[in-house]
Parts: sequence; C-alpha cells; structure tokens
Amino acid sequence: MLATLYRPPSLITKTLEGSEVRSMREKFSMPELTALRSELLQGFDSKDGTELVQMFLAGHGYGVSAEEARDAVTKVGLPGGSLEAFQRELESIALVM
Repeated sequence: MLATLYRPPSLITKTLEGSEVRSMREKFSMPELTALRSELLQGFDSKDGTELVQMFLAGHGYGVSAEEARDAVTKVGLPGGSLEAFQRELESIALVM
C-alpha cells in the first residue's frame, strides 16, 4: 500500500489553466544556467527577464507560466542567491508540454 501512496518528485502534477501538466525535474547544464543567470543579472526588466526564462525553458521542451517565470527572475537577484538555487527554481517551475 505504501508504494501506491508514494509519488516521486519527478512526477508531481500541476494544473495550468484547467489542464493537467506534469512537472519534471531535469538538470540543465551548468554553462547554460550560468549564461542565463548572467544575462538576467545584467539588469533586464521584469518583462524581458520573464520572456528570457520562458524562451530558455521552451528551448528545452518545457513551458512555464508568466507568473512563475517572473518569480524566478525576481529570485535571481536576491542576496545570497546561488547558481544551484537558481537551478532548483527552474527545475521546479518547468512544465513538460
């Protein structure tokens, strides 16, 4: 019975505008993440940063809501924000399309 209750984190389901979409954790390459984070730290405004994150994830076959992408952009510039924290954030919002 325990096996039927356990749901691995890689198969967490999310609802996006009434449809069921799976969230999947994927490791993005460190050079890609470093480049994306550097771009975002250059001072993009919220709208451009959101679009950049959405395009990055779309290039990997994922979607993301504008709100979650905007939140991720906001967190990049927080003091103490590491590359690993940014990676975890992107992995948690990436929705398999």
